[in-house]
Amino acid sequence: MKSLCLYFMVSIFCLQPQCQLAAAEVSVHDPVMAKERDTYYLFSTGPGITFYSSANMKDWRPEGRVFAGEPVWARNTVPDFNGHIWAPDIQFHSGKYYLYYSISGFGKLTSAIGVTVNKTLNPHSPDYRWEDQGIILQSVPGRDLWNAIDPNIVTDSEGQAWMSFGSFWSGIKLVKLNEAWTGLAQPQEWHAIAKRARPAFTPDESAGPAEIEAPYIFKRGNYYYLFVSWGLCCQGEKSTYHLVVGRSKSLTGPYLDKSGKAMLEGGGSLFLHGTKHWKALGHNSAYHFNGRDYLVLHAYETANKYLQKLKILDMQWDSELWPFVAAAQLDTYRSVQLPRK
Repeated sequence: MKSLCLYFMVSIFCLQPQCQLAAAEVSVHDPVMAKERDTYYLFSTGPGITFYSSANMKDWRPEGRVFAGEPVWARNTVPDFNGHIWAPDIQFHSGKYYLYYSISGFGKLTSAIGVTVNKTLNPHSPDYRWEDQGIILQSVPGRDLWNAIDPNIVTDSEGQAWMSFGSFWSGIKLVKLNEAWTGLAQPQEWHAIAKRARPAFTPDESAGPAEIEAPYIFKRGNYYYLFVSWGLCCQGEKSTYHLVVGRSKSLTGPYLDKSGKAMLEGGGSLFLHGTKHWKALGHNSAYHFNGRDYLVLHAYETANKYLQKLKILDMQWDSELWPFVAAAQLDTYRSVQLPRK
């Protein structure tokens, strides 16, 4: 006779010793990752930016928040800010870690990108201390038709840092950063690199149907690969999020899809779509660790009321040098959330 488990809101009791509860998985939106020595660190959208540590990219221990409170400039810049910090990106530069993040009113152009810096990602180190550098870029309704959100930093062949960013409106932009990586280079240099059709007469204050966001540029060989998310996130069962990709031999573009269509003209080759069990996957990052390439993203699990969960997938390359992942990995990769120390 099968064992029976009784589930309560707070406690879990098993009628037989062999009755076990499945381990909780890591529930995140917009995950990014870095490795310091033998430890991986995962950062994601959330109050204060939530982060985790792991020795194997599977078992993750919660480490708290990056911001114990909130950036001092946030409420003056975004009046309806509620402590929820969006879409981080983590980079290592000149001996320090740079964590880029977004403050935004949901579905609004009232947005800004900031950066905070630390000598280490290990919260147990005596050197651990985030020092916020403030705003890098701000979008203002009535002035801008681009959204200062979803930053990703990439360096070109000469080591110059650039920031891609953007959501809906006029699409994805690329802007040159200064030598400190904490502000825009002067004189400023901007490029438009991807967008989707925005119908004429769409009110400027409306995001409209131009569903593109979350750029991530990954350099491999002679190509820069631009991943973006199309569709709608954060809608539960109605979410349509999925990933497309294009590539360019120049960081500033043009980025073309497999058919040769420019992403700036609405192009983008399907990279990964939802399945029966996993819906609305996207807002990815990508990394090369220990001789392998990885795709990091979130996906909504149908069987768990569309709860967002972490996915880390092996990324491979076809004979034409285009990336691909096996969708079956969405079922086989299962993170484990460890108790916090």
